[in-house]
Amino acid sequence: MLVALVANPRIRRLVQETVGGLPRQFWWLWVSTLVNKLGAFVVTFLALYLTVDRGYSASYAGLVASLFGLGSAVAAILAGVLADRIGRRPTLLAAQLGTALFTAVLGFADGQVAIAVVAFLVGLCNNATRPPTSAIIADLVPAEDRVRAYSLNYWAINIGFGLSAAVAGLIATHGYLTLFLLDAFSTLVCAVVIFIRIPETRPQAAPGRADGSAEPPVSLLSVFRDAPFMALVGLTLLLALVFQQGSTTLAVDMGASGITSTEYGLVIGLNGLLIVVLQIPLTRWMEGRSRTGLLITSCLLTGWGFGLAALAGSSAWLFALSVAVWTVGEILNTPVMMGLVAELAPTHGRGRYQGVHSLSWSLASFLGPAGGGLLLQHAGPAVLWTACGAVGTVTALGYVVLARRTGAAGRRRPVATEVPAPAVGAPAPAVGAPARTATAPAAAEPAVEPAGKAPAGA
Repeated sequence: MLVALVANPRIRRLVQETVGGLPRQFWWLWVSTLVNKLGAFVVTFLALYLTVDRGYSASYAGLVASLFGLGSAVAAILAGVLADRIGRRPTLLAAQLGTALFTAVLGFADGQVAIAVVAFLVGLCNNATRPPTSAIIADLVPAEDRVRAYSLNYWAINIGFGLSAAVAGLIATHGYLTLFLLDAFSTLVCAVVIFIRIPETRPQAAPGRADGSAEPPVSLLSVFRDAPFMALVGLTLLLALVFQQGSTTLAVDMGASGITSTEYGLVIGLNGLLIVVLQIPLTRWMEGRSRTGLLITSCLLTGWGFGLAALAGSSAWLFALSVAVWTVGEILNTPVMMGLVAELAPTHGRGRYQGVHSLSWSLASFLGPAGGGLLLQHAGPAVLWTACGAVGTVTALGYVVLARRTGAAGRRRPVATEVPAPAVGAPAPAVGAPARTATAPAAAEPAVEPAGKAPAGA
């Protein structure tokens, strides 16, 4: 039957349209991401580890998760600047090696202060991988294929996440230290793959406009002054505050409701499993559809998907239904937003733009666990999950307002000629190919809702 499916012309064409045409270096990055996420146990199980295994309170677990997020916030800006200044590859390698080291140390840390400090360092190094990874994809992949590339990379993340979450629940029954050490090892393997197979992709020189004039230099200040982009960052922050409950307060609430670590691993693993199954079909379904409409729908599904947890009680099945609903919202949101960020960023400022956008998730990982933990402890799960629904609704309304206000004033970046660096020690047809010139859309095109068809996959 498998042979018949592979031989089917329609299936072969579908596979080719989904994965074809992307550079080889992208696929090595994809493999390294998959390997890393197959061992990504610590973040998912940290709250459960602190409250169930170590006996700390929900508020302390929220504090540790917030310190993890604080490290992530610092890393978002620092790694974005370094990716533009010293290069994507060295920044990514340093971040992965640091993550491997401090994850292993966290497994041996004892005492509230020691655990909190090491968690901050893990967050710092772990999130420093985001800006250079996103910038590498934008450097390697042509603009028309970026949403598809980001979808495939996100797909790899969730293949690993789904499998690791399910397996980690079983491993945790024999001790959490193994989880920390396996996580560190997988990150180290990921660093080795990057070192051997991924070249430096940072453009060798600042690009110019179509009229021959030089683009102005990009600084952090100019990024923060980009009003439409910062509005997107603010809306991402609101939605990210809701998403953060999936790895912090959701675990605490399920544990308090009598859900075992094995059941929790299976329920939260459903998130990754559904993304693996639905990401590619839904990405194809999203082609040509309203980008603003997709973002609005994703916010409502995310907010009220978490809101369903208020009805779960002690039922693992109802918690699973909640996870399934907000997972669909996640699938709709992530590739559209990542493609939009890459589109708005000038070529020689991609690291900074990706870093500032990543800052929204980092701030959410700092504020979300602490706020959610306090709300859960003092107001109860019903209030917490209803608040998630309200925040999702407010974010959806924010996209409506932003689409209307940028309809006349929104813009995309001017034409930029990309001159990526050549591969080191390996052929790099996509990197070393003749420079491409992106097509600049109309100046009045809105930042959220483009005129005509959205980019492929969006």
